[in-house]
Amino acid sequence: MTALSLESMRADIARMLHESPDDIRDDDNLMDLGLDSMRLMKLASQWREAGARLEFADLATDATLAHWWSIVARGQAREA
Repeated sequence: MTALSLESMRADIARMLHESPDDIRDDDNLMDLGLDSMRLMKLASQWREAGARLEFADLATDATLAHWWSIVARGQAREA
């Protein structure tokens, strides 16, 4: 199983929003960019399948890539 990276998460979000990864900044509010709760649930599920320890509620509290990456990175550090 390949570990998630900040850039792979950015690419997944961009793909979901039909945008270029270059257009997704770490501190963008992803809901303002068009991400809705259904798409967020799909991303959370996809990332859990890739081994990330995260929950929808954790992601919904702060809809930025920086926040989401901090959750994933903490989980990866615990497993190392």
